[in-house]
Amino acid sequence: MPHDERRPGGSSMTPPPPSRSLLQRMRKLARMLEAKSERRLSVAQWCGLLGEAFRDGRTTAAPWRCLVEAIEDGEVRVKKIAGGEAVPERWLLLPAEREFTIQVETPESREETTLLANAPALAQAARPGDVLGDAAEPAAVANVLSTILHWFSDQPLLPGRTYRVVGCGGERPALVGKLKGRLDPEGLSLAAARLEKGETGVVELEMDAPIIFDAALPESPLSWLLLEDAHSGLPVGVAFIRFALRRAGNVAWQETDIDAAARARALGQRPCVLWFTGYSGSGKSTVASLLERRLHEMGRHTYLLDGDNIRHGLCRDLGFSDADRVENMRRVAEVARLFVDAGLIVIVSFISPFASERAWARNLIGADRFFEVFVDTPLEICEARDIKGLYAKARAGKIRNFTGIDSPYERPQAPDIHLRGNEQSPEEMVETILQHLRREGLA
Repeated sequence: MPHDERRPGGSSMTPPPPSRSLLQRMRKLARMLEAKSERRLSVAQWCGLLGEAFRDGRTTAAPWRCLVEAIEDGEVRVKKIAGGEAVPERWLLLPAEREFTIQVETPESREETTLLANAPALAQAARPGDVLGDAAEPAAVANVLSTILHWFSDQPLLPGRTYRVVGCGGERPALVGKLKGRLDPEGLSLAAARLEKGETGVVELEMDAPIIFDAALPESPLSWLLLEDAHSGLPVGVAFIRFALRRAGNVAWQETDIDAAARARALGQRPCVLWFTGYSGSGKSTVASLLERRLHEMGRHTYLLDGDNIRHGLCRDLGFSDADRVENMRRVAEVARLFVDAGLIVIVSFISPFASERAWARNLIGADRFFEVFVDTPLEICEARDIKGLYAKARAGKIRNFTGIDSPYERPQAPDIHLRGNEQSPEEMVETILQHLRREGLA
C-alpha cells in the first residue's frame, strides 16, 4: 500500500497547492500565538483563539460543530464552534460514532454560542471534550494526518521529533513523520529535510490515539492544529489538516495472552529503564557496564543498549545530523519499551543531547518506569580524556556535528539520578544508582 494513500473514498490525485488565503491565515494564527507567548494551551483556549482569528464570519460556511463542555442532570451543554443558521436535527457524536436526533436550544441567559441539548441518551454517551456535529456532513477520526504546517520556532522542525498537538477535537503527543516538502511563496513544493523559522511545508503527523478533525475545510476550527514543544510547552507551529492517511485505520494493536505484568512476575522483578545521558567521554559506558554487572550478580535480568553498539545494526543507516540523532533516539526508545514490556531492567547509554527526545522517551515508556541518569562530567574533562581521539578530530574539523563542539547538548534540568563524573569514581556512581533503585523497590 502506498505510504501516503488517502482514506477510502478520497481521491488518489495529488491535491492542489494551498491557496494564498490559506497561507495568509496560517501566518495570522502564528503571529497571534507569538504575541501571546502562552505555554501549553488547553483545547478551550485554542478554540477561543481560532474564534478570534475567524471573526470574519467564515465559520458559518462550515458544517455544524459543537464541543461537549459538561453533562449535568441529563442535559448536555455544548459550545458551538462552526455552523450556519439552519440547525441540523440528526447529530453524530464523536469519537463514539453514535447518531442522535435531538433539538438543540440556545437559552437566552447564556452566550450566543452556548447551547443545551436536552437528550438523556446523549447525556449517557457523551463525555466532555467530545464533538457533536451534523450527521449529514460528519467530521472524521484518525491518528495519521497529512498537513500543511507553518513553523515559527527558532529551533527547526525535525522529522522523528515529537510535539504536543492541540486541536478542537482533542490534544495528544504527535510524532513528525515525513516532511514531504517545503512550500515556496506560491505554494509549490520544494525538497527539504527540515523546516526553519517562517517556513511552511507538507508534513505527516502520527499520533498513538485518534483525533477528531475536519479535512480540508478552512472554515472549520476542526481543520486546524497547534503544535507545542513537548519539553517547554511553547507554541512552535500551526497546521492545517489536508486529509487522513489510510494506514491510520488499518493497523490495530494486537492483544496477547501474556502481558507485561505476567512477564515481570515470572522474572521476579520490577522492570524499568535507566537512561544514561552525558557528553562523549563522561563515563556513561563504563558506569552502565559496571551497573549491569552488579545487577546481574544480584540476580536481576537486564539488557544494556549502548549507543556505539546500536549504530552497528539497528541505526547503521543514521548519521549525526540533528534529524538523524532524533531518529536514533526514537528507535532506541521504542526498543527499550519492548524490553521493559518483556520484564527487563534496561540500561540505555546514549549521549541523548536533546531534552525534547528524553522527555518523549519518558512519556513513551512511562514516568514510573523511566529514570534519567545524568553523568555530569564537565566538557573540558571529557575532552582531556578523549580516549577515542574524537574530540581532537572534531576540533580539527575532521568530524562534523560532534556534541559539545559544533552540536549542542541540552543539560537535564531535573534528572532522577545526578552523578558527578569529576567527583565520583565509577564504583561510587554505581552505588548511587543502586541506592536510588532500592528506594524505589527495584533492587
